Amino acid sequence: MKTNGKLLGATSALSVAVLAGAAQAEPLRVGALMPMTGDLQAYGESSRNGVELAIEEINAAGGVMGEPVELEVSDTQTEPQAGVDAAQRLVSVDGVSAIVGALSSGVTIPVASSVTSSEGVPQISNASTSPVMTDLDDNDFLFRTVPSDAFQGIALAEVAAEKGVDSAAVLYINNDYGEGLADAFESAFEASGGEVVDRSGYEPGQASYRGDLSQVSDGESPLLLIGYPENGQTILRQALEGGHFTDFMFTDGMKSPQIVENLGAQYLNGSFGTAAEARDDTDAAQHFNSAYEAVYGEVPPVPYIDTAYDAAYLISLAAVSAESTEPAAIRDHLRAVNDPDGETVGPGDFAEAVELLENGTAINYQGASGPVDFDDNGDVGGTFAHWEIQNGEYVTERVFEPSL
Repeated sequence: MKTNGKLLGATSALSVAVLAGAAQAEPLRVGALMPMTGDLQAYGESSRNGVELAIEEINAAGGVMGEPVELEVSDTQTEPQAGVDAAQRLVSVDGVSAIVGALSSGVTIPVASSVTSSEGVPQISNASTSPVMTDLDDNDFLFRTVPSDAFQGIALAEVAAEKGVDSAAVLYINNDYGEGLADAFESAFEASGGEVVDRSGYEPGQASYRGDLSQVSDGESPLLLIGYPENGQTILRQALEGGHFTDFMFTDGMKSPQIVENLGAQYLNGSFGTAAEARDDTDAAQHFNSAYEAVYGEVPPVPYIDTAYDAAYLISLAAVSAESTEPAAIRDHLRAVNDPDGETVGPGDFAEAVELLENGTAINYQGASGPVDFDDNGDVGGTFAHWEIQNGEYVTERVFEPSL
């Protein structure tokens, strides 16, 4: 059968247009690599809520390139191998274009090394703080929306000095997070005149930590416990029962209401610590807090919800900027949506940000967690909270930038 050349040409052009439209309409799929079980379970649900809230706002504003963003959640179990397996499923089976997570540095680093850097999928951790990540060979696919523990160690040393602490024992979870933060604290604490009387790494999942506690206790100094809630509770209970320690300092990984609920406020009142925290007087922070309360109720006193929220916003804005849901294209535009010379946009401004980008105007996303300007290593700066447990409640004393 003969065909008309003009008709064939028109049909071919139409087919190309339809195919191009279909390609453009491919939805952005975001993976959330969260500890829904295991040692960091206390943070998994709230971090997932942060991602979900951002995506709900983005979709209400029209989605990415006219399509609603899709979310796939996978459980890391707070275990390196389980995290690697979960990330591989997100990439190979679910076909995500980018990943938010993991939370534990001990999971994030092997995921970056084994999955995202080799598969070419951008990964933004909202909670992994190990200094090891800064120089990791990740092909520029690993980012984080939380500052490195190189800064948290300095912040905690400052708070300890202000509280009149001149000596401390240190017990840390034996992974990249724990060791890196212990090193950073010890260096800054001793530089300010303090003394670390002893330090030791502990292995998670043990029935007894009495030997570890005995090793570092001098009978006088407070204990700095760097760990996660599940095993941290066991350590604290045994520290109190054995008379090893009565005074405690903590880092971000131990800021969980369930610890106070399970052990009793009378044993923990007066304890203090640090965690990355944004100033709450910005429009971005106030929008986030109001939006979270409207959907989920009160914002819980745990860290890294707003940083998860910002990670989802950044991925979506980068896809709009790239006009693509291809992972490498998103990676290449993550820094572009934080242009210091661009128009400032924040949470809740997604439709405005899209319009600016479509008109060729640069944007500078200012997040709920503060500025999220990725440097060459995918790191960001930030502020920290000095928090204390008072009458069984977590109270933020102040939010500050550590002296560098």
